[in-house]
Amino acid sequence: MQLPLVISFKGLPSSPAVEARIRSEAAKLDRFHGRITSCRVTVEEPHRHHHQGRLFQVRIQLTVPGRQDLVVKRSPSQHHAHEDPYVAIRDAFDAARRQLQDHVRVSRGKVKFHEAEPHGRIARLLPDGGYGFIETADGSEVYFHRNSVVNADFDDLAPGIAVRFVEELGEKGLQASTVDVVETVRARRTAVRDDGSRS
Repeated sequence: MQLPLVISFKGLPSSPAVEARIRSEAAKLDRFHGRITSCRVTVEEPHRHHHQGRLFQVRIQLTVPGRQDLVVKRSPSQHHAHEDPYVAIRDAFDAARRQLQDHVRVSRGKVKFHEAEPHGRIARLLPDGGYGFIETADGSEVYFHRNSVVNADFDDLAPGIAVRFVEELGEKGLQASTVDVVETVRARRTAVRDDGSRS
């Protein structure tokens, strides 16, 4: 890593053991992709749940050449196994590694998006919950979280917008781990107007 690893804690005291685990996971990422220029990791305990106990949220922000920051955020509302901070850290770094792998393959030209990733369109959005569903070519729907959108703002999305996505098996079934918007909201609105479907 060209810049030092930055670790911060929100809503809970710092822990040398947790920091050691983060440093170990970050070192693995550095071995995988030697051009990471910065890595910021935040461990947060945003809520205390009486039934589940303490739930931890881990956010990783990586800077690599050739693109904007890669951001991974694992939310306790989705991952109740994250009562264990080490599980939350492991899952977040696993997701970061997948994003780095995607970035490396694309930057080397080994993957063409239209061949490697499924296409779909935004089917439904639930802004209050911070998630939505993508309709695939076969008519099925795939869940995605706002943090999975990598090249646009979730709040700017609208039904009908074309996306590419990477599928993975989550706790609640198939979901999109990385969502790339291939059609802007403005382009979508222009296309709808030109089609005469909307004034």
